[in-house]
Amino acid sequence: MKTQRFLQSLAKQLRQWRRQYKVLCRKRKWLGSVSSSQNQSRHQKLFKTIIKNILLYLLPTSEEGGHLQGRKAPQSTPKSWKRNHGIYAVVFNWVHQQRYTVILVIAVVSLTGVIGHELYNQPQMKIGTFAPQTFIAPYSASIEDREQTETERKAAQEKSHPVLMINTQKNEQIKENLRQLLEDGDEIRDITEPFPFFDVSILPIPTQQYLRSCLESEWEQLKQALEKHQKENKSMSKLRTADRHQFSRSVPSPGSTLSTNTTTKESKTSKNNFDQTLAELKAYSVTNSEKNLSLLVAQISQVREKYGQAIAKLLQMEAERKKPVYGETGFLDLSDDDWKITKTGIEQSAERILAQGIAPGLPPSILQDAVSLQVQISVPGEAESLATKVLLAVLGSNLQTDAEKTQQQAQLAAEQVPSVIKKVRRGEVIVKKGEKITQWTFDVLDYYHLNRREVNWLGLMGLAGLVSAAIGVFVWVERRVGSHLRASDRLLILLLTLSIPSVLAIDVPYTTWIAIGLLLGSFYGGALGVTVVGLLSLILPISIEISKIGLVAGASGGILSSYLAQRFKSREELALLGIVIALTQGSIYLILNLLAGAAFVSAWYTVLQDALLFGLSGLAWSIIALGLSPYLEKLFDLITPIRLAELANPNRSLLKRLATETPGTFQHTLFVATLAETAAKKLRCNVELVRAGTLYHDIGKMHDPLGFIENQMGGPNKHETEIKDPWQSAAIIKKHVTEGLMMAKKHSLPTAIQAFIPEHQGTMAIAYFYHQAQQMAKDDPNIIVDKADFCYDGPIPQSRETGIVMLADSCEAALRSLKDATPEQALNMLNNIIRGKWQEGQLVDSGLTREEMSKIALIFVEVWQQFHHKRIAYPKSKASNDN
Repeated sequence: MKTQRFLQSLAKQLRQWRRQYKVLCRKRKWLGSVSSSQNQSRHQKLFKTIIKNILLYLLPTSEEGGHLQGRKAPQSTPKSWKRNHGIYAVVFNWVHQQRYTVILVIAVVSLTGVIGHELYNQPQMKIGTFAPQTFIAPYSASIEDREQTETERKAAQEKSHPVLMINTQKNEQIKENLRQLLEDGDEIRDITEPFPFFDVSILPIPTQQYLRSCLESEWEQLKQALEKHQKENKSMSKLRTADRHQFSRSVPSPGSTLSTNTTTKESKTSKNNFDQTLAELKAYSVTNSEKNLSLLVAQISQVREKYGQAIAKLLQMEAERKKPVYGETGFLDLSDDDWKITKTGIEQSAERILAQGIAPGLPPSILQDAVSLQVQISVPGEAESLATKVLLAVLGSNLQTDAEKTQQQAQLAAEQVPSVIKKVRRGEVIVKKGEKITQWTFDVLDYYHLNRREVNWLGLMGLAGLVSAAIGVFVWVERRVGSHLRASDRLLILLLTLSIPSVLAIDVPYTTWIAIGLLLGSFYGGALGVTVVGLLSLILPISIEISKIGLVAGASGGILSSYLAQRFKSREELALLGIVIALTQGSIYLILNLLAGAAFVSAWYTVLQDALLFGLSGLAWSIIALGLSPYLEKLFDLITPIRLAELANPNRSLLKRLATETPGTFQHTLFVATLAETAAKKLRCNVELVRAGTLYHDIGKMHDPLGFIENQMGGPNKHETEIKDPWQSAAIIKKHVTEGLMMAKKHSLPTAIQAFIPEHQGTMAIAYFYHQAQQMAKDDPNIIVDKADFCYDGPIPQSRETGIVMLADSCEAALRSLKDATPEQALNMLNNIIRGKWQEGQLVDSGLTREEMSKIALIFVEVWQQFHHKRIAYPKSKASNDN
């Protein structure tokens, strides 16, 4: 409610200002009657009047709103102003006549001033130049040596140790490699029989290990010895002596072939293993039957066969692996239980070591010591060597630099470095004449205000020339696309354009690209919006320090929003467009940073965060633009597709009154709107403007509905029964224009819509009553008929849209009266009506051509045919005569 009351009061004030301006211009007085006051001087009153009229000049007056139709502002200046106020009248008259030039100058000055704000306070003496004179310190002071402070802080940043964090991806890779390595061990062990393969109380584990891995020749001799033992129990000692003598040679282990250098067992060790195994087998043969012994021998043979297959598979795997792991460890000699414990211990050791972290460049000896320490408490003693070898094969650096925390730590270290303060005494020479100015001397001179800061006029002039060229390009595009901007339109474009460098000037990187694109695109079309954004993106980097990536991403969002804004016909669609453009802007920012390699310089999530903030800033500016849009439309009297669609809503109070109070006029309006819309669409005019303007063109008939025949509904015509005076009847008919304008202003309709009310009638004569008056003058010579009394006040149509509505309004009654006419007859009649308007000079300022007149007549006939097509004649039902 508060917002509505504010808008109503603002609209009322604007209407009052415009009304005062028209009255002043019509009477050719700018000051009017001003009451004398003893408390104010003549110059104060004059100054206030000038300010008031400048505001009236800048605000829209009788010009048509929007960018599609431009009208000339009043050119005359009151003589009373010139007569009474001399120089003030001359100045204001010139400003009034040259208002577009004045706005152009304001645009150049303001844009140059804001974009070139860094050129205002530039030192005359710069670092690296030579001092024009000797400068002496006027008083003692303690001054910071910024260069030395910066050097020490930079050194502190470089000495700051990087903050490391665990690379989870690397951890997963190490764990996967370890898992694969242990699975390879499981695959090799699965080939062999379960170990131990026999009761360890009968055959101990070392014996079973020897039986699996001994040479084939040793196994054969073991079997022969057992056979002899069974046959010659009495000669066992002799056989044992012979066997010991026969097998006293050294035998290599089959597992030793996995190593690079083949090792040979000591003959004494081989002899002991052989004797021990033979003794245990003989003992088993004594306590068990010959059948059980045969089964044991067969089982050992099977175990040896599978063990050999496992050895072959192991050789193949180790040959394919760059670094051998299982080759020299004899992991097949571990029991199944020990192997399970070893695997669990290896995985736990790896988990603990990775949790502690392995830094890049860690010496191998330190890593080996850490691994050995972990496996001592995690795996069986006989598996320590295997576990160490497996872990060293897979472990590697799993720490990486945390860029954000490293930068924070370096920044903290730099902040902790105190500023380097140097004492400068009074009378001390700062710099001698001809010496080169260093950073220190520059800071000292700047501290004592001896640096001669001044405005860089040359840079400002160059920037002003560049801005003038850009404005020239904008004006060329404006004329190229056929836009006719008013003074208030140019002022609004200037204000919107200034917002971008103004935000950048206060060191806010997220500027108003999307907001400007949405507003300019919806107000003035995509061509002008794209032109403004494109020209700004070229000028800004010249004088303002701005991120190139942010500039490209922001300008891209502004250009895209400018191009698409006017295609949407509701604020909901514009809001959705703002979200899409914001996402697009953020995505462009992210992609450009990735292409520029920023993700490798800093952490990727930092770049992602910046892109997200950039996109959210675009969304915020789009919301601000949507919130400002209705206020700007109202204040600057703009017409947009959205506002026109809102005005064409039949639920608007004025249209609802038109439908209820003047139903005939409302039906007439709908048919005229259909004709005019179709013609506007075919001729590529502003269809939304034609639709809204046509709906309001006859609202003035509500002042006296029965004074118009379409609302009499077959009743008596008051002009024939009551008035009987053609002059009075013509005044009633003409009044619907003035009354319509008053209603339109009361309801704050845009001037573009108000233009349809007088222009659809132009300066045409009200033919019926004019003919009546002429007939009365023939009967009574004392009656003088002035045609002006029966003509509308105009103006004639000033745009193609109002010209189309004039033709549609003139042809509607004729088309409605046709019933059984052919299309050729209807076309001939319309051509005669349109030709009459052309010959009367009603369309001379509309911009419509003679060729388009013929097209309009054909379009009207096509619409008429659609409304009055022939229907199927249904048979009438016969009345029943039965009683």
